[in-house]
Amino acid sequence: MKVEVVLTEADIAQEFVEAMEARDLPEKFFFWFPRSAAEWASLIRDAELYGGLQESWRQLAADGPAMAEHFGPKVPVISFGAGDGARDRQLMAAFKDKGCECLYFPVDASQAMLEMACAGAEDDEFETVGIKADISSPVHLVYAADAAEPPRLFIISGNTMAAFDPLAEIRYIAQCMKPEDRLIIDGELYDEQKSMARRDNPAARKFLMSLLASVGIGSGEGEIRFHAKRDDRHEGLHLITRHFRAERDISATVASQEIPLERGERIGLNFQYTYTPDAFRWLLQVHGGLEIVKEYRSSDSRFLTAVCKK
Repeated sequence: MKVEVVLTEADIAQEFVEAMEARDLPEKFFFWFPRSAAEWASLIRDAELYGGLQESWRQLAADGPAMAEHFGPKVPVISFGAGDGARDRQLMAAFKDKGCECLYFPVDASQAMLEMACAGAEDDEFETVGIKADISSPVHLVYAADAAEPPRLFIISGNTMAAFDPLAEIRYIAQCMKPEDRLIIDGELYDEQKSMARRDNPAARKFLMSLLASVGIGSGEGEIRFHAKRDDRHEGLHLITRHFRAERDISATVASQEIPLERGERIGLNFQYTYTPDAFRWLLQVHGGLEIVKEYRSSDSRFLTAVCKK
């Protein structure tokens, strides 16, 4: 298994300590610990929560042979925030059936997730080089994009962009693209009840608590709360935030450092955006400067997936 390291374990450990001290844990830390990575890999396969997303990617795979014609005999696939890589492999299998050779570059800050993606791809006999990097960093994105020459297929799936500032992230990604490249990106569509229910449920809470448990915070020591907001920068951008509130004096242990939390203190957990269809298209086309080549909308109207070019 070959992995190029841009974000070291020492770097991410120090960033985690600083994030805990600031009482704000961004996205990348939720997949850093093996326990939370395993919980996420299980959660993403929940058909009730993510069935629409899985359906969209089956539609993409069905169109894989036609998509492969754009790239020729070799298709470099660079997946930002690859997770376990299952959706990537589904599409690459369709390319392989067309007779194309896929060169796979999964990119993730989590060593555990990166190992899952690389191992799965190698089992399916794809040439694979993992890149351990922080996709919220423009510098790291450029490094990962330069792993192959154009034309390249970039992927950011699983509503991953929504865990960052999407207005900034789409511009970072667009800056990495050349006219002959393609980008596959999906987003979760906003629904007043279903968007919250997809996050505030026992399985999702178990995933969130698995990170806190990894630093010594038990489920009985506090409460996770959710809040729905709107992002006033553009109509149709909806934001769900969440935080953990300590119900007594407790402490977290991170990289051998003990960080005390007083009763009533809150730790901000990773947020996520959802979009109206028009807002998602605006984000890609107007704000990101991309052209949508084709769209795939899940039959449950929960996810919209776009194939884009610059």
